Amino acid sequence: MPGTPHGNRRRDTPPPRTGNSETEVLRGFLDYLRTSVAAKVDGAPEPQVRTTVVPSGTNLLGLLSHLTFVERSMFLGEDVTSWEATFRTAPTDSVAEVVAHYRDAVERANDVLDRCTDPGAPVLRPRSARPAPSVRWALTHMIEETGRHAGHADILRELIDGSTGR
Repeated sequence: MPGTPHGNRRRDTPPPRTGNSETEVLRGFLDYLRTSVAAKVDGAPEPQVRTTVVPSGTNLLGLLSHLTFVERSMFLGEDVTSWEATFRTAPTDSVAEVVAHYRDAVERANDVLDRCTDPGAPVLRPRSARPAPSVRWALTHMIEETGRHAGHADILRELIDGSTGR
């Protein structure tokens, strides 16, 4: 039954065992969180995936849309004029499309990160008039940002159909 402790339970996927370098550990945890949050949205039922059940107006599809913009801003240097607007999706945007856009942004971000060899150096963003943060700062921030919203997604998905687990 949705919304009960006996809903659709998946086993938790444990955190990754990555390489020993600082960058390998940070990227491993970020990719783990990215995969977790995308899985929470992928396959979520309409219209509940875009329905708000909390006073802030947050919904599951909007969370993934927001994270797509954060990835693009942080690693690709794209400007965002309204962070609040990044939480909204068009009524015509399907779950599959929003998930695909997120995965594309992650892939493009990882392409940038693959060229960054020094965690203390600035992120090598393809375009931006703004100064880039260090790779270390960007990865740490994205772990925090993605983890925070993955937690929101966990709760929202459980409220939608009882689905739990990573």
